[in-house]
Amino acid sequence: MLTKSYLKDLTYRITGACIEVHKAIGPGLFEKAYHKFVKHEFNLLDIEFDSELEILVPYKGVIINTELRCDLLVERIIVVELKAVEKTLPIHEVQLMTYMNLLQAPKGILINFNVKNLYNEGQKTFVNDLFRALPD
Repeated sequence: MLTKSYLKDLTYRITGACIEVHKAIGPGLFEKAYHKFVKHEFNLLDIEFDSELEILVPYKGVIINTELRCDLLVERIIVVELKAVEKTLPIHEVQLMTYMNLLQAPKGILINFNVKNLYNEGQKTFVNDLFRALPD
């Protein structure tokens, strides 16, 4: 059964993997490079994920191929959006929340690799109503 506690533990593993990549590589690369490193780290840690998952959206009785792609969907329950920007913007947070809602994922993590310290500055987690409804 999916619980808040399980999501917390999985979040810890995901952010730990991203911190490991950041410690090994550092800031300054493009997002696509970090994406490859994170996928490799997830494989090493046996973290199940889908990469660049295409988001199909039901709209007025039809399914629309939006050509939107979620960077990583971990265990089909946590959306991970990767950035390599000077500063994350509110639009990045809104994008993540929209992906979470469209994919029915209770939690999301926004990771920005273009920081000095990923643990303190480069990660934000988000939850939605699906998370709030889960047991502890």
